[in-house]
Amino acid sequence: MGWVEDLHGKTVGLDTSPLIFFIEKHPVYADVVRPFFQAVDRGEIHVVTSTVTLLEVLVHPIRRKDESLAHQYNDILLTSPHIFTMPVTPVTAQLAAELRADYKLKTPDAIQLAVAMTNNAAAFLTNDRDYGSVPSIDVIKLHDVQA
Repeated sequence: MGWVEDLHGKTVGLDTSPLIFFIEKHPVYADVVRPFFQAVDRGEIHVVTSTVTLLEVLVHPIRRKDESLAHQYNDILLTSPHIFTMPVTPVTAQLAAELRADYKLKTPDAIQLAVAMTNNAAAFLTNDRDYGSVPSIDVIKLHDVQA
């Protein structure tokens, strides 16, 4: 997949939905994100995401009392050598507020994007249509690159 190869050697910000699609084998998007996560696993791409991702991915497993899935998410987000889960710092919060004000993003979306930007990500992977055109970072929407 060309879009994945274009990301080799770069840091990519990761929104929650692509991770859920991959781990939970989404019928439409699992095949689209699989090459991305395989490249991450090989160290060809580094990923940065926020603790908001951890919060969001754990809701479903906790609700269903699926400890195995919760552990899988914790493992990938907290121990993977090429995935860095970052806290929300005051600098990130300031940038998130500016992104919210300028682009009318929801708070979690603004935080995700701000974490990517403050960690020098070259791109941000999402499937959320709320992200518009944000200068200084390439927003990659899965529905645009779908195989």
